[in-house]
Amino acid sequence: MAPKPSKPPVRSNKNTNIVQKIYKKYVNFKFVKYLILDPAALPIVSVFILLAELLLNVFVINRVPYTEIDWKAYMQECEGFLNGTTDYTLLKGDTGPLVYPAAFVYIYSALYFITSHGQNIRLAQYIFGVIYLLQMWLVLRLYSKSRKVPPYVLVISAFTSYRIHSIYVLRLFNDPVAILFLYAALNLFMDRRWTWGSICFSLGVGCKMNILLFAPALLAFYLINLGFLKTVLQLAICGLGQLVIGLPFLLTHPWSYIKGSFDLGRIFEHKWTVNYRFLPREIFENKYFHLTLLALHLLLIIVFARPAVSYFKNYVRLRALQDMLQPQLAQQNKRIKENKVNKAKSKAAPLKPKPNVEEKLTPDQEAFLHSFEKSLQKSTGLKGPIKPANEPVNNDEAEDDKEVSIHFDQCTQLALLPFFLCNFIGVMCARSLHYQFYVWYFHSLPYLAWSAEFSLGLRYLLLGLIEFCWNTYPSTDFSSFVLHLCHLILLFGVARTMFKTINQSTTVRKHEEELIQKSAASNGAKMKAKKQKHN
Repeated sequence: MAPKPSKPPVRSNKNTNIVQKIYKKYVNFKFVKYLILDPAALPIVSVFILLAELLLNVFVINRVPYTEIDWKAYMQECEGFLNGTTDYTLLKGDTGPLVYPAAFVYIYSALYFITSHGQNIRLAQYIFGVIYLLQMWLVLRLYSKSRKVPPYVLVISAFTSYRIHSIYVLRLFNDPVAILFLYAALNLFMDRRWTWGSICFSLGVGCKMNILLFAPALLAFYLINLGFLKTVLQLAICGLGQLVIGLPFLLTHPWSYIKGSFDLGRIFEHKWTVNYRFLPREIFENKYFHLTLLALHLLLIIVFARPAVSYFKNYVRLRALQDMLQPQLAQQNKRIKENKVNKAKSKAAPLKPKPNVEEKLTPDQEAFLHSFEKSLQKSTGLKGPIKPANEPVNNDEAEDDKEVSIHFDQCTQLALLPFFLCNFIGVMCARSLHYQFYVWYFHSLPYLAWSAEFSLGLRYLLLGLIEFCWNTYPSTDFSSFVLHLCHLILLFGVARTMFKTINQSTTVRKHEEELIQKSAASNGAKMKAKKQKHN
């Protein structure tokens, strides 16, 4: 009798099930909507933005003609330094004397050698393309932490600004290098890596003096986070950085270096101004006009000091809460993961985590977390609870298998807004804005617009008009006036939001204190009544 033919092994449907799960989870309208509208999706969207920007910058470099403005002058100034000259009055190019601090000299001296004495322009463009991508990554990282702005807004702003791409890869200005160090410093400060942040901030100032526009906010941030003594230490690191990079010049011609690289009285040419084209040249160059702008700058800094300090204090409060709760959350998630492993091995129902008194939150902690989520959801537009940053809610997961997650980094909203506002005020009150100065605040404009309680249409209108003004060449009376108008409207919107927030915080705090006092009084009365009854 012939043996029965063996049946072919049944193939597992495991791979098919995985594909079906992926298709069901990600290929649907809900997930697309999540990617477009939910700020929590920014870590995913950022990858596509950076890849698209890589292709776009390569296209611009190869298809759009390079325009010579300052690159040749930069190379001439650095060539003088490389030949042994350390007197800033003698370091000159076709556009005039060297007016930037020593870090600029070192960085562009390195570019001088890399680009064959500045002759290989195409290579320099690709280097600035890399700088642009690094800058975008740092910016997107801050936006991802804060969950303030929807992803589609950043996609639109990134790909529709011809002026920004031009500043980086078609003009090769030093402003992008300084801003790169600034955003590196902001990221490090948000990660609470203070010393490295101070070093990057000092390097940014060493490239161009405009980074000092962030200094008032940074000083307050230091004091509130670190206290007086540690603030002095960080300021010493910033100052020591300037001494180290300027040492070759300070040892030989100190006054010419200080006057040349940190000249606060420098007068810009009226023909290049973007913001004050409507003023006559006589007024534009008048020193009293400059003093008036300086006084206005200081006044606005003083006016916004109170809300900025309030924001920073609440940021520190939330970070302290994070330090307190994260070990408990990590322990709870560890138990959940262990349950998942046991379930996979035994194919049995997962064991419920054993109650642990130490893992439970106090009523005050739970109330504060609820208040934290509610306030941040109101500011971001999120309706549901704060979710993990990497994916939307998955309803298929068992409730017991869900890991506990609180996106504490969302509190960076409270830190970033004062920084961006401080710089924005400085740009508003600047004596003159040249076209390359757009990069000073471009990446913070969506954040400021979404920090104001404006309609969606007004936000887009403001960003569009600001872009129009910076793309109008040469500037006109109309474009300069519109730019100032947009700045004023944006400042008013942010101011209204900030002062409204701190007033609400004060009201809530007073209400909480009243409830505590009433509760204490009630408890005291009960205790007194019990004692009288016992006696």
